[in-house]
Parts: sequence; C-alpha cells; structure tokens
Amino acid sequence: MISIKVRNNDLHAALSKLKNKLVQEELFKELKKRKYYTKPSLKKRLKREAAEKQRVKDFHNLLKAARRAENY
Repeated sequence: MISIKVRNNDLHAALSKLKNKLVQEELFKELKKRKYYTKPSLKKRLKREAAEKQRVKDFHNLLKAARRAENY
C-alpha cells in the first residue's frame, strides 16, 4: 500500500509525490498492460521483440564503449 503524508496542507506537492511513486513502482505500466486481454502468443511475440531491441541496444553500447576505450 502506497501512502503519502500531506505536509502544510500542500496537496499539489503530495499529489506529485504520489504520481512519482506510482511511476517508480510501474503501476501505470501494469494498468495499461492489463486494460485488455493479450493472447499468450502475442505476449511471446512482444517479449521476443523486446529482447531483440535490448540486444541491439546492448551491442551499440558495447561498440560505443570500445570506441571510447580506443580513443584514450
């Protein structure tokens, strides 16, 4: 359970803190994901595509690191 203390009757700050905590805990992502039913085959495909994107990202970061090390 998420709780936020309101200090000095400042609701604006309390709401922004609450929103930040919800974003940190990825509650909005979970709600968006559960809004509609996704078939298991679609889940697998999305997971596979996300893994491919991550591999490409990691490869590019590795290349950048190698270039930086080469320049020093």
